[in-house]
Amino acid sequence: VRLVESGGGLVQPGGSLRLSCGASGFTFSGYYMSWYRQAPGEERELVAGSNGENPPYYADFVKGRFTISRDNTKNTVYLQMNSLKPEDTAVYCCNAKNWRMGVDYWGKGIQITVSS
Repeated sequence: VRLVESGGGLVQPGGSLRLSCGASGFTFSGYYMSWYRQAPGEERELVAGSNGENPPYYADFVKGRFTISRDNTKNTVYLQMNSLKPEDTAVYCCNAKNWRMGVDYWGKGIQITVSS
């Protein structure tokens, strides 16, 4: 099983980034895909999640700015991040979860730094 994030980096406040998470080794369409983030000294927090059927979940602090999407044909989940703020600076991780099977997979994470 692999989850590999890409698209991170340094961006100025107000800018945009698009994260991608490519998955392999499991049946992607059957998993709930999420993005989490963890800032230095902070707890990891859920940013957004999608099962591809119901409306996505967004944490209040990203509503209206971030959009999660998934392409089951490419086994990839995306996070479009707009209007980035310095407080969005964190390591962003991709997660795949299947509650029925009781499995939970994580990517290694990718750094997002919002700074002028």
